[in-house]
Amino acid sequence: MTAQPEWARQRGFGVRFEWGLAGALALGSECAAIVVIDVLSFTTAVSVAVEAGTRVFPYAFRDETAADFARAHDARLAVGRTAVSAEQPWSLSPASLRRAPAPQRLVLPSPNGSAISAAVAGVPVVAASLRNATAVGRWIVKQGWGTAERPVGVVAAGEHWPKRDTLRPAIEDLLGAGAVIEAVASHGWAPLSPEARCARATYLSEPDVPALITDSASGRELTALGFTDDVTIAAEIDSSTVVPVLIDGLFTDAT
Repeated sequence: MTAQPEWARQRGFGVRFEWGLAGALALGSECAAIVVIDVLSFTTAVSVAVEAGTRVFPYAFRDETAADFARAHDARLAVGRTAVSAEQPWSLSPASLRRAPAPQRLVLPSPNGSAISAAVAGVPVVAASLRNATAVGRWIVKQGWGTAERPVGVVAAGEHWPKRDTLRPAIEDLLGAGAVIEAVASHGWAPLSPEARCARATYLSEPDVPALITDSASGRELTALGFTDDVTIAAEIDSSTVVPVLIDGLFTDAT
């Protein structure tokens, strides 16, 4: 892997912020932990699944290799939102996960948050969303992370433009990242990088985060596809206390 340039690492700051897989790899090489934010919908779905007692495998691809991976790991496989059936009731939709019986292990493919989570190596990976931002921030502080000596990298997954392998920054992930950064910074001892300060300021300046997410491009996309409930669940701010941490390849509640 190509070494990351010095300017990309945001050195000297306890909480750092970046976008996408490249950003996660830039920060992950020297952070104590990476927090992945994919509000619509991977990390929100992880929070819902982990609340129900399910442990979640992140997987980057929704293809035949995902089915092979699930079989090899004695896990159920989440399918596409529109492919849910009685035999496979699990998908990336948080609403479908709430309705479905909770398996012990679930493979949850996603090209954004899941792909980033699976790619980061060597440090703990935490799945955060608006639903559990405060719980994640509190847990990070409890570990002694978020200092200049033991920094945390907060990564907004973003989306991809249709039919293009290019990042589309998504405001719901910016807001989710800002919520986590605020939860850490509220303890008063975390020096924030300029990027992290901007994400935090965006979150703190918005008086109605659920309404903003509902009317965002990603929110409108899911609503047009008939998944309004997923948007509603994603905007359940601080409704969850689970802290899903990637342990032996599985997101498991660390609290």
